[in-house]
Amino acid sequence: MEYVEPIRDKQQIDAVKNYLKKQNLRDYLLFVLGINSGLRISDLLVLKISDVKTKDRVIIREKKTGKKKDFPLSDTCKKTINEYLANISSDNDWLFKSKKGEQPITRIQAYRIMNRAARAVGIHGAIGTHTLRKTFGYWAYKSGADVTKIQKLLNHSAPSVTLAYIGITKDELDNIYINLNL
Repeated sequence: MEYVEPIRDKQQIDAVKNYLKKQNLRDYLLFVLGINSGLRISDLLVLKISDVKTKDRVIIREKKTGKKKDFPLSDTCKKTINEYLANISSDNDWLFKSKKGEQPITRIQAYRIMNRAARAVGIHGAIGTHTLRKTFGYWAYKSGADVTKIQKLLNHSAPSVTLAYIGITKDELDNIYINLNL
């Protein structure tokens, strides 16, 4: 399994969003919900329309940990969900329905979608489905969220695990000391 990175450039995030929105609203929603929720791909792909339709919160049981996950949907997520639901004709249960029958897309298909979008907008680093979750953590940290809160959201064992996970290196942390100079 390849180690993937978060998307650290907001212009690249916007470029991926624009690319996916033009290609397929389902894939656009997958990206938007992924980077705004921090859910693992295994939890994203099994979401049902009823989990998000006319709701302000998502409540699921995580596949990996078995823990209950309860979080509010951001305005960006709600808008994207509503746009997607207004453009699908089926009353299918799956939010990310496969074109190959009555099931959600697979992890492999989700990987292909994310990778194709990244390459199309010029991102050449290691990108995969886990990039969505890491991007959530990275930007939460960059926006000033306390690392222990992000740790809790991602169900990590320690803040150091979270920092390594989102790609905050010791050098970046050392630069705070070096550049502060009060």
